[in-house]
Amino acid sequence: MKLVPLADRVVLKQLEAEETTKSGIILASKSQEKPQEAEVIAVGPGGMVDGKEIQMQVSVGQKVIYSKYAGTEVKLEDEEYIIVKQNDILAVVE
Repeated sequence: MKLVPLADRVVLKQLEAEETTKSGIILASKSQEKPQEAEVIAVGPGGMVDGKEIQMQVSVGQKVIYSKYAGTEVKLEDEEYIIVKQNDILAVVE
């Protein structure tokens, strides 16, 4: 089974939280902040959304940063994904 997003939706797989700080301190799982960086798994076709033409700016495999409280979390076959609108994606990480 796979997720196929509609319209201007994008399916993201969240990247793992850092377990150590840059200085080498190991973080407990409670103190690890949920990362806002994710990998694009699937991209919707874009098209007409609310009367406006939407072109998709991201592609599968890119790493992106998305809004902290954006999207809907979905669990499919023991994997967790986040479905967001394209305008909830803030930047592409290169």
